Amino acid sequence: MSLLRDDANHCFVCGPSNPIGLNLTFRIEHNVCLTEYTPAEEHCGYVGITHGGLIFSALDDVMANWIFLRGIRAYTAKCDIRYKAELPTGTPVRLEGRQLKSKGRLIQMQGLMIRQDNDELIAEAQGHFMQAEN
Repeated sequence: MSLLRDDANHCFVCGPSNPIGLNLTFRIEHNVCLTEYTPAEEHCGYVGITHGGLIFSALDDVMANWIFLRGIRAYTAKCDIRYKAELPTGTPVRLEGRQLKSKGRLIQMQGLMIRQDNDELIAEAQGHFMQAEN
């Protein structure tokens, strides 16, 4: 188990100490934050379809981790999501987070969730993150 900062170890999406969490692990490659996720049956809304709230949570975290992995503490100020297709449980996806722009303490991010088997876009999000004051 790889621990994060003390204040992040119980995060529902990425916290390694959260026994009921998604336990996603994020990395930066070519200035993009990446992870993979395969929703289980327990992650459904309707039978066999991944709950939209979990999709939103994963997208929020891939954007936030782009910032977090740079050692910057920031909080989601605003996030908009557009669902493009349903995601059957058991279907592996990749998540991508990238910075769109930054001004002052505000960082604008984009998050994408893409099926690994056919590259179909499941959902996209745009978030604004406010850097914490020391």
